[in-house]
Amino acid sequence: MRRLVHRKRKRTRNGPVVHHKMHITKGDTVRVVSGDDKGMEGRVIRVDRKRRRVAVEGVNIVKRHKRAQSEAEESGIIEFPALIDASNVMLIDPKSGEPTRIRRKRDKDGVGERISVKSGQSIPRS
Repeated sequence: MRRLVHRKRKRTRNGPVVHHKMHITKGDTVRVVSGDDKGMEGRVIRVDRKRRRVAVEGVNIVKRHKRAQSEAEESGIIEFPALIDASNVMLIDPKSGEPTRIRRKRDKDGVGERISVKSGQSIPRS
């Protein structure tokens, strides 16, 4: 016989935090390849590896109405770039200036480096 009362399932709150591997780091120049801001270029300001998202300078600008928390701060409408998914941006090839995919390769010292698929040139980490 089935239970008459539904038993709640326990929530798992403190599970392991997953940090995704990202092909983009802070300071890289990227181009948006899909979404509302398609075709725009900018520098990566922030990378969130937990949610696999990036904030790009001048892309996906949102407005927030902010109240001053202290007398020193100003209240009003502030604009800032919101996060977009990392799959919607591509790195800019340093040689041609076009968006490119990357390959990873280890050099003789064992340090990993990013290599542009289009030109074969190394993309330094900023």
